[in-house]
Amino acid sequence: MTNQRLIYGFHAVNARLWQNPKSITELYVREGKNDARTREILEKAAAENVRLHFAKANRLDTIAKGARHQGVVGFIDASKNHVHLEDVLENLREPAFLLILDGITDPHNLGACLRTADAMGVHAVIAPKDKSAGLNATVSKVACGAAETVPYITVTNLARTLRELKEYGIWIVGTDIGGQSDLYHTDLPESLAWVMGSEGEGMRRLTREHCDMLVSVPMFGTVESMNVSVSAGMVLSETRRQRVLKAEQ
Repeated sequence: MTNQRLIYGFHAVNARLWQNPKSITELYVREGKNDARTREILEKAAAENVRLHFAKANRLDTIAKGARHQGVVGFIDASKNHVHLEDVLENLREPAFLLILDGITDPHNLGACLRTADAMGVHAVIAPKDKSAGLNATVSKVACGAAETVPYITVTNLARTLRELKEYGIWIVGTDIGGQSDLYHTDLPESLAWVMGSEGEGMRRLTREHCDMLVSVPMFGTVESMNVSVSAGMVLSETRRQRVLKAEQ
């Protein structure tokens, strides 16, 4: 199966079972394992008629390619998880809240960004198909289930996508050390998409040119930069904080 993708670990597998069980092609569980989390997965897998196998620990190690799988490994049909940006935007019930990752190639960073995006209620994470990590087993593991709940949309032309977002009335807000204002002194737009670049190179030139605003993340210590997932956590949290306050007024 060309679209088959590996997932492993309790969070990733359990989230997939509850969010999109029909996408699971087969599931492997370590034989003899009988703790509460394993029983929950087995019961849900049986209820959803998921193809189930029991295997020895060394067999699971081989399937998971040495990753820490916690005794649960599965394969999914990734084609059944595809989401279009238009579907997300046209079904929103509140102002758009998006995260765009430009040039994030580390799967650990992508997984952490997805986890934070889920926690802050981001509607979708968008990334270019080229020079991006892409969803894989490591991303699913780090995301702790968020890779199964937050739409992750890859696009062939990011600049064109940014123009399309503007047509929906969505502000494109980039993070940059030379931003016009800092995060804590910016009244954020009601409907926005945050753009995060890689820690080393930042956003690409064309991406920067499509931003309506550039906002800096304040630094009060001695370090000059932060991991992209940490920066994403800060800007997404501040966005959610401002939305909560405005809703209470």
